[in-house]
Amino acid sequence: MPQQLPIDTMKKAVKGIGYIAHPLRLRILEFIDVNGPSSVSAIAKGVREEQVLVSQSLKKLRDANLVKTERRGLFIYYNIHEEYPASIFTCIRKLFGYMTDNFYYLADDYKALLPHDYTTMVANRIKLFANFDKLRIIEYLTLFGESNVSDIIKGIGSTQLKVSQYLKRLRDDGFVTARRDGRFIYYTITQGVHKTTIQCIHKRYDSLENKTDF
Repeated sequence: MPQQLPIDTMKKAVKGIGYIAHPLRLRILEFIDVNGPSSVSAIAKGVREEQVLVSQSLKKLRDANLVKTERRGLFIYYNIHEEYPASIFTCIRKLFGYMTDNFYYLADDYKALLPHDYTTMVANRIKLFANFDKLRIIEYLTLFGESNVSDIIKGIGSTQLKVSQYLKRLRDDGFVTARRDGRFIYYTITQGVHKTTIQCIHKRYDSLENKTDF
């Protein structure tokens, strides 16, 4: 029987993806993931953005504990702080590989920068569901399949008003589809970065011996 993430773990996950739901921050993390520890100037050159904007984004990523720093002489190098952000990129690359039939991106150990427009699209899509209640609904539908509102309310322990409102937004954004069967409406998760993200979060959580390390 599939198990939903503990509430505290889901809150941590939402906070993390909330920070990367920004095109520049996502590109910065991706650059570091591919190239390893990098200076501000190298990152700015790699993502083709002004150094001051990259520095501002790096500060936010450091405050969120998504990157760490190491001084080497006169320079400060940034690296991904833990496995979680890196595992997100593994999943995003695989999704890109499936979408484009590019088998290189389907390998777990393959690292390459994704097209700029694709990364921007991913960041903007993540922004639409980087919300605790939305992600709980996405998780429930991913784990348990097609469900009606009553099932979801019971499954995530929320209210009918909140679940109905968020289901409408998720449907408007193309994250779920709906069908009517008598007086009930059944919702199904669609394929895309939202489903990939929740699967990736679960894979990361399941791999940890000490779950508090998430």
